[in-house]
Amino acid sequence: MKQSVAAAALCAAFTLSVGAEAVAATKWNVSLWGKRRAFTEHVEKLAELVKAKTNGEFVLKISYGGLSKNKENLDGISIGAFEMAQFCAGYHRDKNPTITVLELPFLGVSSLEEERKISQAVYKHPAVQKDLARWNATLLMPTPLPQYNIVGVGKAPKTLADFKGLTVRATGGIGKAMRAIEAVPTSMTATEVRQALDSGVVKAVAFAPHAHMAFGTVQTGKWWTSNLNPVTVNCPVVANSGALKKLPKAHKAALIGSIDAALDHYIATYNGATMDAWGPKLKEKGIETITYSDAEIRAFRDKVAGPAAQAWIAENSKRGLPARELYTLVTGMVGK
Repeated sequence: MKQSVAAAALCAAFTLSVGAEAVAATKWNVSLWGKRRAFTEHVEKLAELVKAKTNGEFVLKISYGGLSKNKENLDGISIGAFEMAQFCAGYHRDKNPTITVLELPFLGVSSLEEERKISQAVYKHPAVQKDLARWNATLLMPTPLPQYNIVGVGKAPKTLADFKGLTVRATGGIGKAMRAIEAVPTSMTATEVRQALDSGVVKAVAFAPHAHMAFGTVQTGKWWTSNLNPVTVNCPVVANSGALKKLPKAHKAALIGSIDAALDHYIATYNGATMDAWGPKLKEKGIETITYSDAEIRAFRDKVAGPAAQAWIAENSKRGLPARELYTLVTGMVGK
């Protein structure tokens, strides 16, 4: 009798009565990397909102590097090693070819708000959802990032011709853009960058402002490009599809219903605190600003944008993907 009472009490402690539905307590493991920074604020906010909405019955337990390497997060989602993760498309382009359309150079996206809108539209496309379903992954939300610029050491590239032979950490579409001006792009994860820059493996690093600060390139960098703006990267947050399907209705509603607010918080933080800190940090470290002429940027864009887009369309059409349709979806939303 005592055992039955204890068992009942234990069961009650792990359930929440929502109307007529008994909702079991849920904990999801979330795989991120690095440390908490502007790049992860939407995930942090999502966890906060979900916990509040479910009175602590649904918890997102966030791990920074403790569950997986960043290049292996999609694989971890695939096998159910954890329930949620963030990854960047450029880390493994062949595993997620559809969303790499968002990493093409010189798309013309001009704000985080626009990046968010276009990414979410692409994520809803049936071909994109099918692509990620191969990894048991459901796309939840993007990580809108500004256009990348470069921090480097050594002789500053005062003209685009000076990039010839320069080793640059540049993934995805940024790498292709760098190759077009005869730089030598090297792909590595964000957590490897500081050591590579300090040891001379690379002489320059392409990042968004938050990452230059978070991963320490501004600690040793001597110059940065203020207006190269070739491209950004696309780094979605995904859930394991099986885990998402098994969520109680109330918990799923709390999760999905919190995404917009989490993204609002992320963008406000990035446009506010992050960018407010960027200029003073450059000044504090004495980093030289390199600004290219309009003519050079236009020539760079003309040399890179069209060929990169056509190559992407051709390559992914051969995969049987609606590549031109995806490209048209993106470009048709720019500036609208």
